[in-house]
Amino acid sequence: MQDFSDRVAVITGAAGGIGLALARQALARGMRLVLSDVDAAALDAAGRSLGADPARLLTHAADVSRDAEVAALADAAFARFGAVHLLCNNAGVGFSRLAVEHSAADWEWVIGVNLFAVAHGIRHFLPRMQAAGARAHVLNTASAAGLVSTPGLAAYNASKQGVVALSETLRAELAAQRSPIGVSVLCPAWVPTAIHASSRARPERFGATAPASEASRPYEQGMEHAVLAGRLSADDIARTAFEAVAREQFYILPHSRIGQAVQERFAEIAAAAVPTAPSRAPSP
Repeated sequence: MQDFSDRVAVITGAAGGIGLALARQALARGMRLVLSDVDAAALDAAGRSLGADPARLLTHAADVSRDAEVAALADAAFARFGAVHLLCNNAGVGFSRLAVEHSAADWEWVIGVNLFAVAHGIRHFLPRMQAAGARAHVLNTASAAGLVSTPGLAAYNASKQGVVALSETLRAELAAQRSPIGVSVLCPAWVPTAIHASSRARPERFGATAPASEASRPYEQGMEHAVLAGRLSADDIARTAFEAVAREQFYILPHSRIGQAVQERFAEIAAAAVPTAPSRAPSP
């Protein structure tokens, strides 16, 4: 997808971090925007911060872990602009605990936002995008944690590896159909966003996140430190993502060192070797 001007981008998780940075990149390329986030107040503030022409911007609060709310988002986007050309399934949450300390609600929350939301987005947007017959693109935000696994992030790792698998499957299916719709999966490592503080926006139906145990606390602290120490900014990631989408690139790995970690992981798989755990979780 090389022509962005006057096209329509839908971006979830757009109130901050990579989502808002994607919105800035889209706006700079002349796109019209549909922005969504579970935090309505933060979403409104993010929309105002862009300084976009109100006629070219729609903000629509949604809990994307809920299928019906993604369906409503799709209805709103097509009602307002008549088309969608770039679907950015970007919303994501994460927290760090030992695997045994993930509650059922923790799993439902993380998998719901990180993986089910991507599936909901594909199901409710893609058929209408295909019906238009125009060049379009789906950008799914996974993580380097979708390619390598790190202790302390069981639900996050599983959800993001699911996003990679879903994206690979979708790309193959669309290619077999000779569809004009491309697919990319974005896999950044540490980025200084607020993902380590995701629990602050955890919907009430999932209950509160339980405090970390003494055994889990080092993982929680390590995640926060790594996030805040990230060397590439959200704007760096978003810029790289748009450049890759323009090239129809599928795997997008903004952090070059992740490629080596992926090679090492698959070499271990091929050799049926005991996996070597990364020292720090490579998540956005």
